[in-house]
Amino acid sequence: MSETQSPLPLDGVKVVELGQLIAGPFAGKTLGDFGAEVIKIEPPGEGDPLRKWRMLHQGTSVWWQVQSRNKQSIVLDLRQPKGQEIVRRLATEADVLIENFKPGTMESWGLGWNELSALNPGLIMLRISGYGQTGPYRDLPGFGVIGEAMGGLRYITGEPGRPPVRVGVSIGDSLAALHGVIGVLLALYHRKASGGKGQYIDVALYEAVFNMMESLLPEYDAFGVIRERTGSALPGIAPTNAYPCKGDEYVLIAGNGDSIFKRLMEAIGRPDLAADPALATNEGRVRRVEEIDAGIAAWTADKPLDEILTAMTKARVPAGRIYSAKDILDDPHYAARGMIEEIVIREGSTLKVPGVVPKLSETPGRLRTTAPRLGEDTESVLQRLGYTAEEIAAFRTEKVIG
Repeated sequence: MSETQSPLPLDGVKVVELGQLIAGPFAGKTLGDFGAEVIKIEPPGEGDPLRKWRMLHQGTSVWWQVQSRNKQSIVLDLRQPKGQEIVRRLATEADVLIENFKPGTMESWGLGWNELSALNPGLIMLRISGYGQTGPYRDLPGFGVIGEAMGGLRYITGEPGRPPVRVGVSIGDSLAALHGVIGVLLALYHRKASGGKGQYIDVALYEAVFNMMESLLPEYDAFGVIRERTGSALPGIAPTNAYPCKGDEYVLIAGNGDSIFKRLMEAIGRPDLAADPALATNEGRVRRVEEIDAGIAAWTADKPLDEILTAMTKARVPAGRIYSAKDILDDPHYAARGMIEEIVIREGSTLKVPGVVPKLSETPGRLRTTAPRLGEDTESVLQRLGYTAEEIAAFRTEKVIG
């Protein structure tokens, strides 16, 4: 873990995180990486389900170690009035509150925007849900995979003529979280610049995905064209694709700039294509993309991946391998950029985890604390809120806290 003591841009910002699993907690993690104090509220029993998702190490998900770093954990039963009152007291002192429950859940607990903003007019509330806080679908359950489909991503992902496939990670949740973080930072700036008033931020999973869909909608509106699945190619831009190499590997080559295309064709022994005036611009290359891709594939097919990459580097053509987790861990560039960090988790063993992004020159983020054990900060947080030892003991007896 980094020992640097450089200032953090969100020092002094207090965040209460009520979300579970991916979208809300990813937003909390990002704010925590840059100095925010993040108090994560977990339900009694097993806590956030992410603690047990995917592969477990010493009984806890290694994903948890990434998602919950730089956070404190307290256990509250939000179904009990006394648990709700503790949240109100936390919200009174907070700058930001994050939740990603089904719309209406917070209101059913007496913790909706109207109630909390009345207690703390400067509060910023990030609300992430499948379909948003308004609209005819607001009450439908919505996970990231549904948002990815409704946002248009799933339809275009996969091979032509094959069923659509999912991206291999929960990209919809993470995109929603990042849009939420942008909203929080905008709201913090507005509050500082405009006299202290807070606001709520309404992020829908499908809208976060839809925001990334480039020209998909205007292409349909202007031309009636529905973008379809194109495998590893990028539709309307040529050449850029994955090409077979010796040893059942693939190389990515992006020769879609006009001058880059000419250098690529020279490098693969196709000066005829490099000099063809019909291929001088992207528009012409798109018309003959199958011919171009076939020429590139014929050159790569019998060559080892490393040989191809060396030739592409010499020709100044963007190219790369398709990285596995092992490739990432072995790559010197990842190491040089601080993107692989080794932490010591609470159980005492070491674990390699992703570093912090983005990289700020003067106030870089850092890993300050590893992911907490369930409820390990409950008493200290309640003490800071002014609760006495007797009150905390009573909460525990009544199972308000865990």
